[in-house]
Amino acid sequence: MDAVLVVNADLGPLHRVTVQHAIRMLCRRVAEIHEAEPDQLIGVFPLPRVVRLVRYVVTRWRFSAGPAWSRAGVLRRDGRRCAYCDDPASTIDHILPRSRGGRNTWKNTTAACYECNQRKGDRTPAEAGMPLRREPVTPSWAALAGR
Repeated sequence: MDAVLVVNADLGPLHRVTVQHAIRMLCRRVAEIHEAEPDQLIGVFPLPRVVRLVRYVVTRWRFSAGPAWSRAGVLRRDGRRCAYCDDPASTIDHILPRSRGGRNTWKNTTAACYECNQRKGDRTPAEAGMPLRREPVTPSWAALAGR
C-alpha cells in the first residue's frame, strides 16, 4: 500500500498521503485510524488505510470552482488511458492545439499515449481523423481524491 486516504472529521475525503506521513499525523495526534490493514503493524500502530482528522478542517475552497488544472490531474482524471486508442497514457494532448490558442484547461486537455500525441500533432481531432473516445470534463475534488 503506497497511499493513505485522509478524511475530515465529518468523514468527507480530503486527499491522500504516504504511509509515513499518516504515521506522523498519528504521532502528532492530529488524526486517528479510521480503517487499517488487518494484522499489519508499523511500530505500535496498525498499518492505516484511512485516517480521520481529529478536528474538522473548513474546506469551503474545495467546492468553489473545482481543482486547478494540472498535468497529473488530467492523467488521474483519465485513468492514465489514451483518449484516442485506450492504451496506457504518459502525455497530455491539447484538443485545440496551443499554437492555435488552446489553453491548459480541463476541457481542452486529455491524456494521450506518445504515439497518438505525435500522430495528431498540431491538428484538432477532427482534422487528424482521430475521434475522442470520451469527452474531457472538469473533475470534482472527490473524483480526483478517490482514485
